Amino acid sequence: MDLCAQMLLKHLQAEHDTAIQAIQVCPTFQGRCQKIPWLKKKRFTYNTDRLLNRFWDYPRYLSQRTADFDLYHVADHSYAHLVHILPPERTGVYCHDIDAFRSLLEPAQEPRPRWYQAMSRKILLGLQSCAVVFYSTAEVKRQIEQYQLVEPSRLVYAPYGFAPEFNITTENTSQTDQKILEQIGNAPFLLHVGSCIKRKRIDILLEVFARTRTIYPSLRLVKVSGEWTQSQLQQISQLNIGESIIYLQGLQRSTIAALYRRASVVLLTSEAEGFGLPVIEALACGAILVVSDIPVLREVGGQGVLYCPTEDISAWVKMLEQVLAKPNLAPAINLRLAEAEKYSWSNHTEIIAQSYLQLVSHQ
Repeated sequence: MDLCAQMLLKHLQAEHDTAIQAIQVCPTFQGRCQKIPWLKKKRFTYNTDRLLNRFWDYPRYLSQRTADFDLYHVADHSYAHLVHILPPERTGVYCHDIDAFRSLLEPAQEPRPRWYQAMSRKILLGLQSCAVVFYSTAEVKRQIEQYQLVEPSRLVYAPYGFAPEFNITTENTSQTDQKILEQIGNAPFLLHVGSCIKRKRIDILLEVFARTRTIYPSLRLVKVSGEWTQSQLQQISQLNIGESIIYLQGLQRSTIAALYRRASVVLLTSEAEGFGLPVIEALACGAILVVSDIPVLREVGGQGVLYCPTEDISAWVKMLEQVLAKPNLAPAINLRLAEAEKYSWSNHTEIIAQSYLQLVSHQ
């Protein structure tokens, strides 16, 4: 979400400055609970501070600036409650997925306390009242329409792009990148980039890695981003694979790109995604990908990716066994690069810029 905001601002300022003067409006994060010494639970204090900033500080800050701009863009739908403060007829929201509303749409599958549902309802009402809602894939649009969240006439397709660091060039490797690569060594490795939340199905990732490693004992797993849950840590221990996993956080994009280029295979085992940004980033680096066979990843990866049924562990292991033995069984690199080139942040920005210019012209 942060990346989308950064790329949109960058390209608006670089490519549309004659028509739109883009200014970031983001107050300084206030870390209140994290400063209380007797509150030891870091995740609890951080999440509490996030809620306070999101629903108290940010609205108050923004209420003092509602007359400063002609248009407002909320780059993350989980902040759509800010539309209640802004002029909704001049505000747009980017809806990355509908996860924030699951507790309202599917309460049996995702039970949440009343306070959480009330928060989600306020966010949803903000999304429903703005002038335009941007989305990244046909699957997100289908879900929005399925649950009748937003009028179809207000939906605009604006797919993501990938940053320039993601390319097949291996020149100018930084010292940081080199240190990470030296830490991994020359052994073949599988790579997963993303969080450890439930829909990412890290349990499948770990099981697939453990079984594949019985065939290729030197194989390693490089996990970038996310925090292991307790159940995932227990699974790692039970599978006895901890020493074969390299866990990395806070990497620069250039370092992640270097990992994509070096990985034997990039895996994405998710059961649901809004887009699946690692797919196009990895493709742009020429990586071989094996991903879950779900509609959104089929849409984004196209013919440049190999697919497996999400919960079919044997299928994953068989596919990896074949590709690790014969990498040429994967789609040709030209095809992989061609799929990535369908996406760009310039195109993303152009669509959003034109939507707002059109919105202004009709007022």
